[in-house]
Amino acid sequence: ASVRMFRAAADEALLADSLARLDHMAAFGTGTVEVKTGYALDPEQELRALRLIAALGERHATTIVPTYLGAHEVPDEYRAAPDAYVDLLVERMIPEAAALGIARFGDVFCERGVFSIAQSRRILQAARAQGLGLKLHADEIEPLGGAELAAELGAVSADHLARVSDAGIAALAAAGVVAVLLPGTLFSLRAPAYAPARRMIDAGVAVALATDCNPGSSMTDSMPWVIALACLQMGMSPAEAIVGATYNAAAALGMEGERGSLAPGRRADVQILAAPSYARLPYHVGSSDLRDLILGGRPLIRGARPQPLRRG
Repeated sequence: ASVRMFRAAADEALLADSLARLDHMAAFGTGTVEVKTGYALDPEQELRALRLIAALGERHATTIVPTYLGAHEVPDEYRAAPDAYVDLLVERMIPEAAALGIARFGDVFCERGVFSIAQSRRILQAARAQGLGLKLHADEIEPLGGAELAAELGAVSADHLARVSDAGIAALAAAGVVAVLLPGTLFSLRAPAYAPARRMIDAGVAVALATDCNPGSSMTDSMPWVIALACLQMGMSPAEAIVGATYNAAAALGMEGERGSLAPGRRADVQILAAPSYARLPYHVGSSDLRDLILGGRPLIRGARPQPLRRG
């Protein structure tokens, strides 16, 4: 349904909705957002999605990082012949997307019933041949071996990993692949278990956190809520979760040398909290203690605190 709705929607309607969502994200302290295609699944419509993502970057103060996810799903018209859609991706869609010069990464949903390990390898090799960095949706539903594939191909990051195996964790650690965990998705899907963040961290994997904001499985703009879930459901400490939402999240975009931490020469993306301690972020579940937001050295939100409401 979301693919049909995207294809039918006007550009300005999609932009208006997305700009409002970016405003909500900024109100929770987010300054850099990876935005993926993948709701068009058609050569021209996926290029349209990339152009819309570029337009968001021109119109909004947050930094937008575009990722091409034409391999998000097999579209209805190719259900009977998924390999033909893989051929289309490899031979036409990915080269055309790369030639547009907007996407920084290519991604694939590697899962049983979506794209197999062999199909995902073809898709990612095609993306790499076109100069795109590599990402995977991996091992969300079962330990198919997506983590091992991410390590084999030198992917920057692998998302989900709710069912990653011990061998997959070891492969991620050895290859330096960032694990992007998405607890909001598992919460929304009422999953019986969350990603094994504690095992990953103890094995030496860099763990990042993200909202996975999408209409199907995680309709949230709130990184503070994701941080809280990481602590409450995945065994991460407040400090580990905040590193996951900042430095490691930047590393998942290949941007840890320029943002995600406060240091001389880094981009001045700063949020100031009206809170006594950073530990209040996961403790104050579902809320935002953001007071000020500075992006690229520019104060964009100041004094964002609720006004006292008193009788009389």
